[in-house]
Amino acid sequence: MKAGVLHCRCSKCYSVPTKKRVRKRAPPALGLLSLPEEVLLCILQCLSAEDLLSVRAVHSQLRDIVDNHSSVWARVSFRDSWPSPNNLWLFERAAEKGNFEAAVKLGIAYLYNEGPLLSDEGRADVCGRKASHFFSLAETLRAPSVNPFIWVFIRPPWSPTGSCCKAVVFDHLKAECETHVEKRGPLLHCLARVLQLFDGDDKLSEVVSMLEQSSHAGCLQSSYLLWEHQRRAAMMDPGRYLQCIRTLRDYAGKGCWEAQLSLAKACSCGNPLGLETKACSDLVSQLFSSSNPASHHSTQGALRPGINDTMRYILVDWLVEVTTMKDFSSLTLHVTVGCVDRYLALRSVPKARLQLLGIACMVVCTRYMSKEILTIREAVWLTDNTYKYEDLVRMMGEVVSVLEGKIRCPTLLDYGDVLLSLLPLERRTAHLFSYICELSLLYSPLASPPPAKLACAALMLTRALHHYAPLWPSLLVDYTGFSKQDLVSLSMLLYVKCFSQDVPKDYRHVSLTGVKQRFEDEVFHQISKEKVMDYKELCQILEIPEEEPQMDPPSPTGHPSDIHAFLTSPSSSNKRRRDDALQTRRESFVATPTAELSKQEETLLGDILDWSLDTSCSGYEGDQEEESEGEKDGDVSMIPIKSDPLSEAETREHCRALSSDEDSFCEAESEASYSSIQSVSPSSSCSASSPLMPCTFKTITTSLGPSFSKGQPGFRLLVPMQRPRGTSSKQVKRKNSAAHSGGEIEREDEEGPATFISL
Repeated sequence: MKAGVLHCRCSKCYSVPTKKRVRKRAPPALGLLSLPEEVLLCILQCLSAEDLLSVRAVHSQLRDIVDNHSSVWARVSFRDSWPSPNNLWLFERAAEKGNFEAAVKLGIAYLYNEGPLLSDEGRADVCGRKASHFFSLAETLRAPSVNPFIWVFIRPPWSPTGSCCKAVVFDHLKAECETHVEKRGPLLHCLARVLQLFDGDDKLSEVVSMLEQSSHAGCLQSSYLLWEHQRRAAMMDPGRYLQCIRTLRDYAGKGCWEAQLSLAKACSCGNPLGLETKACSDLVSQLFSSSNPASHHSTQGALRPGINDTMRYILVDWLVEVTTMKDFSSLTLHVTVGCVDRYLALRSVPKARLQLLGIACMVVCTRYMSKEILTIREAVWLTDNTYKYEDLVRMMGEVVSVLEGKIRCPTLLDYGDVLLSLLPLERRTAHLFSYICELSLLYSPLASPPPAKLACAALMLTRALHHYAPLWPSLLVDYTGFSKQDLVSLSMLLYVKCFSQDVPKDYRHVSLTGVKQRFEDEVFHQISKEKVMDYKELCQILEIPEEEPQMDPPSPTGHPSDIHAFLTSPSSSNKRRRDDALQTRRESFVATPTAELSKQEETLLGDILDWSLDTSCSGYEGDQEEESEGEKDGDVSMIPIKSDPLSEAETREHCRALSSDEDSFCEAESEASYSSIQSVSPSSSCSASSPLMPCTFKTITTSLGPSFSKGQPGFRLLVPMQRPRGTSSKQVKRKNSAAHSGGEIEREDEEGPATFISL
């Protein structure tokens, strides 16, 4: 183009360059590896142990994160998993990294030799050494202010002869206190609690010495136990008593709730610190205002999927009957139900294992609360052998690990004791208060309010039912912080649930009234037979408008077939119903004989009648083991019955655990014939295939002599029939199975179907 010539801008002279299309690149796909490491750690910490291993094998970066961060192993879940030879290294690695659940399960597994396979040589020493290591590790992983708990598993009775795994654990823990000074606080407290349970006063000085060393090491619980030991001596001297109360106030300020409870009782009975009235009442009201529900997730009707209010009612009613039969305290029952509720708030349980959860909580709580315990083998028998020994051991590990070792929590009765110290009631009215408190355990909607507020509501309802005036004095308002208006709605809920509502019935249409039968005893002045005022009169006393109470349906929601399936499943309760006419003396009932009661096996009916609820047969002495290489004599039948002896191959079996709980030295079981009590009902008759035959009390006592001629109508004893030749007469034996899937374990040596509950 020449210079000075204008461009015509035509398509021939000038062409606009075409615009190039730029393709946008797709954003990279997001995955686990693209997340920040902090977020990735939170995800890995929520996985189960098996899932963590699977994720670890996906990529080298994930493997490095899992291996280099101990917090992942410390928080990994071992839910429904138990130590076995295949995964033992996984449990041990997690425990060493600070995983409390793994440490607890390993300690229990080694103590009872349940899971890990060990050789027969030196088994007691090996199991005890490993169990003591993991128990010590589990105790040191908890906060210093919480109560030590491992003494529950190594408490007496120990084996009278031979080596005992509990004794080995005790000795190793004692040696560890000398080498590891930082562990002295909780470990010395546990050793002192164990020595306290031995008979004799020769160990008292050693117990006090251990508690003093533990207190100096920072264990608050040991300090409180020392205060309890010194309180009786200080009561005689006013100056020492004042200093004792000041010391108690210091412990309460540090967070010891037992000290807070004792301080509230002391202030309720008087003013030992010489404070002003307002300051004294504030100390008690702080205790009531700080009360929290046993389960923060337990609201009305908000139970775990598959578990409804009626199922929980059936379980608690059965636990009440076990408590009555074994003569445990009401406080033990409240602590047991509290453990069940706290576990259900954190973990879901299939309805087929709900009863296993209940009886496992009772086994743990009796060991924590009282000298008389419920042995593992006896607890298995109470479930009609629906579960095995290893099932209960593993559930105990699940309960303790999920609850993080916090077995004892404030209950309704604890706050009730403070209220009764503040304003005492007449004896009959006090029994009514206890009756209402125990009835409240049956209903899940009453588990959501704080126990302090529920105790105040129960007290106001009790005073209303017995026409106390004023109904809620100003003294109670000042010391509890609750006014009458704060408690009216909860008191009415208690009345509707405990008195106005029809109780649930089992599949045989039999009302579940374990609490009512318990308080029909003369000890409680037969308070449950007292006629309760009607709803209209109660509304007038409480000065509230009369409204029709809303009744919940007594049967659980769902299809009727589901109800029957639950009631006849292993989760329903094995009710040995007692007739109302037979509620006379507790000593007339036959207790739960087990194969552990070796001292009573030599006697017949005369001694068996004394077994019922006597303290010598409450499970404490029955927990002792006797070393034997052969069979243990388990014949505790009511009358001598011939049976085919077992062959040597059938009776030879390895030991399960060297713990003194349940025949730890020898698992060879002979034919054990158990005695039980069952009320006569149309649907409770024994089937033709059942190994038990009904035999009336009159028939047996007539054959035994005139001293037993007074029979009790309405009851029948179940005694073993003579089995035909060729049939097995063995009890269900425990098998050291390594794998545990968390589901039902196959049962061996059973006779016919498991006819379980007669609610």
